[in-house]
Amino acid sequence: MPNQTTATGFITSALETIQIEQHALEILSQQIDERFTQACEIILQCKGRVVVTGMGKSGHIGRKMAATFASTGTPSFFMHPGEAGHGDLGMLVRGDVLIAISNSGKSDEIMMLMPLIKHLGVPLITITGNANGPMPKNADIALTLGHLQEACPLGLAPTSTTTATLVLGDAIAVALLEARGFTADDFARSHPAGTLGKRLLLHVENLMHDDQDIPKVHPDTPLNEVLYEISDKRLGMTTIVDDQNVLLGIFTDGDLRRLLNKGQNFDVKVPVSQVMIKNPVTIQAGLRAVEALELLREKKINQFVVVDQENKVVGVISMHDLISAGV
Repeated sequence: MPNQTTATGFITSALETIQIEQHALEILSQQIDERFTQACEIILQCKGRVVVTGMGKSGHIGRKMAATFASTGTPSFFMHPGEAGHGDLGMLVRGDVLIAISNSGKSDEIMMLMPLIKHLGVPLITITGNANGPMPKNADIALTLGHLQEACPLGLAPTSTTTATLVLGDAIAVALLEARGFTADDFARSHPAGTLGKRLLLHVENLMHDDQDIPKVHPDTPLNEVLYEISDKRLGMTTIVDDQNVLLGIFTDGDLRRLLNKGQNFDVKVPVSQVMIKNPVTIQAGLRAVEALELLREKKINQFVVVDQENKVVGVISMHDLISAGV
């Protein structure tokens, strides 16, 4: 029969697990020394890829480590050590760096690869519990986690050790990111399909209405013809420009409603120059789309006219355009 654990018992167990793993990270921090610096320098000088390998739970952590490296400017992939012994070792070539993970430091599958790793002359960085096993003894740089207590009460399931390995991998990735001068734009280029990528990569020029889609009239255009232009282009507004396409003002459907709400009759033949909004807020085509969205919300307006350095109209972008694009 399983133990009848109360809700209080679940919470107690959870807190104990967290405390044990927190303590493991404190021990790990004491292991960060010149070996960490040397490992980062080897990876930074790598002309190829960082290949990460590990069996079992170490392999799962290794996959995440490789993914983090790859998305933060360090080309990397995971190689399963069992499959490596059956052909996948061809993934590893001169110029690469190998990171091998094993808490015991004596994974049979990884040790079987050692002669070929040495033959290739690939720098080997190991991540193990301590430096006594055969893996760290064969390594160029042997990173260690320290003597950690597993959070598992049986002391069997990898818990604290996998957490510490994951954190160590993140520490390497962040140190390399900073050393490379890796930017938010660089990160976005690795994530073009995600929301973050869209927010960082998309600019106003990628989403704006341009050319024949820009609602545009001259200042002497009668108001009734202006309304046709607003209706035809379906952006809820029109720009007013001179013969050189320089922006003079805008007129929106909101401006029309405000005229009607005044309760006064007005001549639909009146030129739009008499009722247009002069000096509207404008933006540049090179502005990030996410910044344009923030400005729209700040200004509490629905669209921007996009102009060049000479204040000539090059586009129009709306709140709807930005939200529809997933910005």
